[in-house]
Amino acid sequence: MSSLRIRQAVRAVLTTPDHSILLVRFEFPTATVWALPGGGLDPGEDHVTALHRELHEEVGLLDMAIGPHVWTREQIIEFIDGDWDGQRDQYHHVPVPARFEPTPALSWEQLRDERLHEIRWWNIDEIDAATSDGVRFAPGRLGALMRLLAAQGVPDAPIDTGV
Repeated sequence: MSSLRIRQAVRAVLTTPDHSILLVRFEFPTATVWALPGGGLDPGEDHVTALHRELHEEVGLLDMAIGPHVWTREQIIEFIDGDWDGQRDQYHHVPVPARFEPTPALSWEQLRDERLHEIRWWNIDEIDAATSDGVRFAPGRLGALMRLLAAQGVPDAPIDTGV
C-alpha cells in the first residue's frame, strides 16, 4: 500500500463548552457529507500551520490556539480529480468559548469551488438524529466520538475514528 498517493489533511474539532461542534457541508457528485473545517496541507506546511490557514479561509478565525491531535482518519477513495488515492486527516481539538457566526475569508464562490456549501453548528443529539435519518458525517461515527470527547475530555493519544 506504500504506492498509494495519500493526501495529508488537517481538521478542527471546534467545540463549545456545551459540546456543540462546527461542521461544514460538502457537496460531492456522489454524496453530501458533513465534515469538520479544514483541508489539505500545502507544500511545506505542517499540520498546525495548515489548520490556521484553513480556519481563516473557511471560518474566519485568526490566531486560534490549536489544541492537541485527538483523532486520526484515513480513507482510501480515489479523488474526483484523480490526483490522490485517499486522504489522512489529523483532527485537532480547538475549543471556543461560545458559538459564533462564521465569516469565511474566502468568498462563497471560492468555497463552492472547493465543494463547501454550508457552515453550521450542531449539538450531539442533532448529529445522532441526523445519522439515524441517513445524513452522512465524516467521520461516520461523529456522534459517538463527540460523546466520548464530552465525557472524557481530550484523549491521551489520538483515536482512530474509522471511516
